[in-house]
Amino acid sequence: MRRGRFTEDQIIGVLREHEAGVKTADLCRKHGISDATFYNWKAKYGGMTVSEAARLRALEDENRRLKKLLAESMLDVSALKDLLGKN
Repeated sequence: MRRGRFTEDQIIGVLREHEAGVKTADLCRKHGISDATFYNWKAKYGGMTVSEAARLRALEDENRRLKKLLAESMLDVSALKDLLGKN
């Protein structure tokens, strides 16, 4: 997956500027992002602190790892069933 050029800390900083009263168009121009990017960030990180965003990242990574383990074990089970079914 493509890694953005903004860190979670920077994203939350941009959102805090918006909460302080800076207009969306001015923020987007200042930071070089589109309105859609800003609103996607707001949907994902709105109201979060930096520590909460780090926790979210850790949980997403753990979830990704667990899904991979589940998929691998399901493949193993399927292969064993096929092997036992042919005998």
